[in-house]
Amino acid sequence: MTDTRDITALPNLTDTQGRVGPVRSRMPVYVDLLPPCNNACPAGENIQEYLRLVKEGQPHEAWIELTRNNPFPAIHGRVCYHPCEGACNRGCLDESISIHGVERYLGDLALKQGWGFPTPEHASGFRVLIIGSGPAGLSCAYHLARLGHTVEVRDGGDLPGGMMRYGIPEYRLPRDVLDGEVQRLRDLGVTFTQNSWVKDLMKEQAEGNFDAVFVAIGAGLSKRVEIPSMDASHMIDAVTFLKDVAEGERPKIGRRVAVYGGGNTAMDAARVARRLGAEESIVIYRRTKEQMPAHADERKEAEAEGVEMHWLRTISEVEKGGDVQVEIMELDDKGRAVGTGKFETLKADTVILAVGQETDSNFLRRIPGLRFENDVVRVDPKTLMTDVPGIFAGGDAVPSERTVTIGVGHGKRAARQIDAWLYNRPAGPRTKNPVVDFDMLHLWYFGDHERRMQSELDVAERSGFDEIVRGLSPDEARFEAVRCLSCGNCIECDGCLGSCPEDAVIKLGKGFRYRYNYEKCTGCAACYEQCPVHAIEMIPEH
Repeated sequence: MTDTRDITALPNLTDTQGRVGPVRSRMPVYVDLLPPCNNACPAGENIQEYLRLVKEGQPHEAWIELTRNNPFPAIHGRVCYHPCEGACNRGCLDESISIHGVERYLGDLALKQGWGFPTPEHASGFRVLIIGSGPAGLSCAYHLARLGHTVEVRDGGDLPGGMMRYGIPEYRLPRDVLDGEVQRLRDLGVTFTQNSWVKDLMKEQAEGNFDAVFVAIGAGLSKRVEIPSMDASHMIDAVTFLKDVAEGERPKIGRRVAVYGGGNTAMDAARVARRLGAEESIVIYRRTKEQMPAHADERKEAEAEGVEMHWLRTISEVEKGGDVQVEIMELDDKGRAVGTGKFETLKADTVILAVGQETDSNFLRRIPGLRFENDVVRVDPKTLMTDVPGIFAGGDAVPSERTVTIGVGHGKRAARQIDAWLYNRPAGPRTKNPVVDFDMLHLWYFGDHERRMQSELDVAERSGFDEIVRGLSPDEARFEAVRCLSCGNCIECDGCLGSCPEDAVIKLGKGFRYRYNYEKCTGCAACYEQCPVHAIEMIPEH
């Protein structure tokens, strides 16, 4: 059985040198610790548990476990930058587990099999309005609906999805995948009102008899940058460009395209430009490759597709005829990019500006009491509630990193806080167990197993918007799940049972783990030393 004491407050007695004395000074306890993958997931997925279920040959149960926290595994398996894999202890042994690959496998399998969410057992009678149908808004809608609340999502787009639909190109996120996972929310009872631009939030809340509101507007506006131009027709912002393409338009961009910026949006714009026929697609960025905010994989994919990177360059002027004046930059002693006064000329038929995005929060500024930080709303970091009771905000609408997975995590947290607020009860603190790092493991029997890689569409075939990355097969997904080390949580390997010289370990049956007979235990720590996953801790005798 798992020990319920707070082991973080106790000294760790792991020195096993010397003989065990006549009086036991330490004792083993079974513990459940926090695996680093779970800890790193912004959506709060129980990664270790759904990997275990895949390993046991139970993909449907694994999908159910996964979607307790994140309703969009087929989306996240494609677009999440998987910080869980960067934290994975297996990476210190050979290679991290392809967590996003297994997640996508489950998401795709669910779409193929038509798996859906269970209908809520009761209706709460509360109504919640959500503004914005991006990842934060959709996640909040899902969790609130499962809690029995009536939810309506209002959004200015033709279709739900926010920047997932209008900012992420189809070669990364096919629209049938997005539509399939959104449809489950409709089946759950969530109402979507599209082409709805909210101008007076308090009025709409009152007229709709909504008990609470969650503001989840995305960062759908491009930041402005002052660049002297004699022909503005050559310039377009990246958000508008990507949205137009997502809606089926094919803008005329010419043979040579320059993208100004260094984020993921810049990479997408440059890659889309290539697919629209640009023979030359270059990215101009004022800092170095190491300082680039774009994810490394996005940059590498862009380069593989022929996009050129011009580091330490900034556009100073766009001249008539397509000449782009670029100033050469250098880093000062503090690592900041500064101008050198030296210039070069590049040719570009179109300049795409991708220098950052911001939210259109003007409609919120009419609400007395709301406070802002530039374009985002100030909220309580724990509850995500604004200074106006009953109005919550998350995702791109609040100070935060801007990724799909962080948005989904905000939506889940907001739903729990809204539910607690509606019932006038505290949400309660969520305590975390200590995180297990690689040095805490005793990997005496884990072999070296090469990670299964997802295949990709050959670069020469990437002329259109067909999806580039393929999914894992069922066998490959299970292989990856088997590679999980189950850090910090018992795997019932019987190692403790077999190593105890006093027969003090009692097996309770599959799924129930073990317990100790402390009348027999001498505190020798043999069980602790062999436990491969650190599911046993030595604590002082009381």
